[in-house]
Amino acid sequence: MPTTLQTAPETFKAAVKIGVTKPGSWIILILAALLLPFANGGHAIALAAWLAPFFLLRFTRRRRMTIVVPIVLALQMIALAIQYRGMVPFPTPIYIAVMVFYGLCFTLPYLGDRLLSHRLPVLMGTLVFPLLLTSIEYLLSLGPFGSWFATPYSQYGNLPLLQLLSVTGLSGITFLIGWNASAGNALWDEWTALGRLPPAVACALVMIAAILAGGARLALFPPNGQTVRVATLSRIEKELHPDPKVVGRFFRHERLTDEEIATIRERSAAIDNDLLSRSEREAKAGARVIFWGEANAPVLKQDEGDLIRRGGIVAKNNGIYLGLVLASWHLESTPPLENKIVLIQPDGTPAWEFFKAHPVPGGEAAISRRGNGKLRVLDTPYGRLSSVICFDADFPQLLAQAGQLKTDLLLDPSNDWKVIDPWHTRMASFRAVEQGFNLVRHTSQGLSAAFDYQGRQLAAMDHYLAADRVLVAQVPIHGTRTIYALLGDWFAWLCLAGLAGVVITAIKPRV
Repeated sequence: MPTTLQTAPETFKAAVKIGVTKPGSWIILILAALLLPFANGGHAIALAAWLAPFFLLRFTRRRRMTIVVPIVLALQMIALAIQYRGMVPFPTPIYIAVMVFYGLCFTLPYLGDRLLSHRLPVLMGTLVFPLLLTSIEYLLSLGPFGSWFATPYSQYGNLPLLQLLSVTGLSGITFLIGWNASAGNALWDEWTALGRLPPAVACALVMIAAILAGGARLALFPPNGQTVRVATLSRIEKELHPDPKVVGRFFRHERLTDEEIATIRERSAAIDNDLLSRSEREAKAGARVIFWGEANAPVLKQDEGDLIRRGGIVAKNNGIYLGLVLASWHLESTPPLENKIVLIQPDGTPAWEFFKAHPVPGGEAAISRRGNGKLRVLDTPYGRLSSVICFDADFPQLLAQAGQLKTDLLLDPSNDWKVIDPWHTRMASFRAVEQGFNLVRHTSQGLSAAFDYQGRQLAAMDHYLAADRVLVAQVPIHGTRTIYALLGDWFAWLCLAGLAGVVITAIKPRV
């Protein structure tokens, strides 16, 4: 009698044949379509991220390819458009192109599973979908949008599971979600066959082990050392010029009159003076580390030196570390904008400046000057400080520098808009768990929050709900070293190698 492993391809073909005539597959498709819009994005439901691929994979295994390809692609694009509506700041044609591209990418794992899994032994066949999904998401994270659209962000708040980030990065969680879908389908295909149980059992055991280990890390090794009071500020809402057309011309780097420049200089000074004054107030209240939101201090390049000097006086008089987060504008050269943070020491001197490494593609990138992308660190009595700016935190490979530099406290000045509040800040919190640093993110037009290196939210302030728009948090001064910080994207590369292996095994001629 043939073994179950030998009859796996025949069983799969029989299931497909039956599925062509059974209406049940359409019910499964409806379930998948209802769940997909909530499987990620601004209104993510954590469980939907596990169930949606489970049902959609079931549908793809029960219908012909001519039906599967257009339906799955359409569902993926529609789901992405719903999940991230308003979050991608591009003109409609570019927005549509982005949705189509990512829709195609997220369709490929389903097509790969349909084409390859039935040609492999059962256990190996269940690995096709998670390996493809993990490999594609990792390769996408190397592109211009970083880790946007990554499946694991749907699991925000599930701290025991998220501790896996400290070992594998995002890839480990993506793999588990994908494997849950394929192993569950293997069990469903022939639930009475013992040969179907090992993949499901193996998947369940790995998930249980990951959650237990994460829970143990939270319970047994929480941050329990000294903390430092950190304060962050948003600028007052004051336009650079009373005429919006002048502001537009200024941002587009068009020529302005001397009178218009004088008005912009005067209004910028008022904004900067307020930030310095409120920083001094927070220092007197006990804050030892203070910084502002992204580009919150507008200044003409020729006035920048004076603003840094005045910031140095505030830092020295109060014995604080002060992050001046500048939008420094060049009037006579291009690109015009320096979007950066200058960290001032308690002796009043600048320790370093860091330029935003990843300006948002489109309008911001077109006007921004970039630095070398190398993170800077400073040893202080409150731990080793480093910084990135806003969109930078969506790039795990950039933040790997923070782990390699043994950063204890990462400052992340940011500037968002209402639609991505609080999603974008929650994304950034994953970097803290991955690299083992404590994170304070101040977000103008969004959620400001502090997180410890295990992902706990320590304090929060929402721009749209607060009046003073100041975040104050007691943050641990020591981080921790993680396996992921030490080994980097080892699990993602293992998945890429494993994918190559299963593809070769599936397509090689059978003897």
